[in-house]
Amino acid sequence: MSKTDKYEDFSPSSVGVRNGKLFGLPFEYEDSQVVILPVPWEVTVSYRAGTAQGPQAILEASTQVDLFDPVWPDGWRAGYYMLPISSEWQAKNDSLRTLAAACISKLEEGVAQDDPELLVPQGEVNAASSELNDWVERQAQSHLTLGKAVGVLGGDHSVPLGLIRALATRYDSFGVLHIDAHADLRRGYEGFQYSHASIMENVLHLPHVSKITQVGIRDYCDEEEQTVRESGDRISFFSMRSLRKRGFHGEPWARTCQHIVDTLPQQVYISFDVDGLDPALCPQTGTPVPGGLLWDEALHLLDTVVESGRQVIGFDLVEVAGQGEWDAIVGARLLSRLCLLTAQSCPRP
Repeated sequence: MSKTDKYEDFSPSSVGVRNGKLFGLPFEYEDSQVVILPVPWEVTVSYRAGTAQGPQAILEASTQVDLFDPVWPDGWRAGYYMLPISSEWQAKNDSLRTLAAACISKLEEGVAQDDPELLVPQGEVNAASSELNDWVERQAQSHLTLGKAVGVLGGDHSVPLGLIRALATRYDSFGVLHIDAHADLRRGYEGFQYSHASIMENVLHLPHVSKITQVGIRDYCDEEEQTVRESGDRISFFSMRSLRKRGFHGEPWARTCQHIVDTLPQQVYISFDVDGLDPALCPQTGTPVPGGLLWDEALHLLDTVVESGRQVIGFDLVEVAGQGEWDAIVGARLLSRLCLLTAQSCPRP
């Protein structure tokens, strides 16, 4: 059956069909412009676990999403396809999470990070995390070569590094719009080189990433503040406190969003940690922080990126907890928006 025939046979107004495909869409891989790579990995999470089950929970909730958009009513026709969740990486996650959790527990009891007792398990986790990054990069490269746009669905925030590396081989320069409660600029947090709290510090090592614009940050340490300060203009930092202060002084959110987007280059990668939202929208996420973006604020910011004429070259959505239906519903709707904006800003044949 051709893609056109699938359009005609599919009604976005009918009941969402649980056909095992994202949003209940009828498309196969070859029909889809946007491919979602699920990564069930949360080995280095430092507080609550559960995000490794996020991809499956979002897939199950996705049939509850209405695909109509008043600006792009047929946007879903671009095709979104979620790849199978890797049982191999799920098993590795389950095994290594126990190992990492034991290390974290000892650190919280006051054991030094460089204690010889911790070096072996830390080394094992770091080696596996490096292997995961290489796997994600290979997967991303294979889909990018076929002309697909790629989004990574986590899992914790360590998982998209491989995709960002893949894009760095294809673009001379691009920026990262990083929405998060945390700056994620810690160096090898808790002895884990590829910690979820170190993703943007690792991204800084990629020279093709010319800009990181951080939005909604409200929980960060001295080391991270120093990194931002010493970055020159490579990092633009919009803390949640500073964003609220703008609003308190009468600046419309639309103008604030324009200020944020103006810091970004033409090609933009979106890294969206769901805890960047108000925790009422993601109560089960691993490290919730009071405050955060409201739903419509977040969507308006994303829309502003595309309305400015910039291209979304890829994205990730991470830290959605798998144990809460509400979190999965919010995550599925956010994933739908990211797919739509990616397809519309950077259309493919």
